[in-house]
Amino acid sequence: MASVQSLASGFSLDLGPLKEPLGFIRVLEWVFAIFAFATTGGYSGKTTIKVPCEPPLGKHDVTAVFGYPFRLGAHSFDISCNGTPIISHLQGDFSPSAEFYVCVGVFGFLYCTATLILYLGYQSVYRQTSRGPIIDLVVTVLFAFLWLVSSSAWGKGLTDVKWATNPNNVASTYKDCQPGEYPSMGRLNASVIFGFLNLILWTGNCWFIYKETHLHKDPSQAATMEEGGARGPLPHPQ
Repeated sequence: MASVQSLASGFSLDLGPLKEPLGFIRVLEWVFAIFAFATTGGYSGKTTIKVPCEPPLGKHDVTAVFGYPFRLGAHSFDISCNGTPIISHLQGDFSPSAEFYVCVGVFGFLYCTATLILYLGYQSVYRQTSRGPIIDLVVTVLFAFLWLVSSSAWGKGLTDVKWATNPNNVASTYKDCQPGEYPSMGRLNASVIFGFLNLILWTGNCWFIYKETHLHKDPSQAATMEEGGARGPLPHPQ
């Protein structure tokens, strides 16, 4: 209870950091992290093939629905013509790369939320010790690396998903079947783009966080401090 009261008493809202690169880029990271995991995790698509049947049915469309986390083998569709079900499945499991990518996006969003609260409400706490900016820098570098790995992995996974759900490839596994409607992949293409945009943002933000640490010193400031130390303290005006 005392710790909660202490946190509440130490909170002081200051929107000033949003005008600086440190806070402004963090807001962009927060937004693009949402776009990254939302465009992937909320996706649902369908692929269609045309199955030949005896008259009077003729060719009819068979639709296979798939979506996140892209365990395609779990999605079944019926290619029967005479009323007797013939159940088939899409092929491939691309969930590891998709789930890893979404996980990085969700944790990146949560970290951005926490640091924005720290920047805007507890700026004095963030700057009063060297540990705050150092920890922030280490975590930001880690997320930049994770965005690189997860975006690259998901980009390869998306290529495989496109191949496995291409109506031409699906139809080729069944005799006399023809490709039908292609799945819409624009949303998933955007998800990969958002991943690499996050990589750029988190990598660039490392520099601005580095400037907040004791590892970085302004040359003019350092020279002034050394000069002041050599001359001693200035006398107080009479």
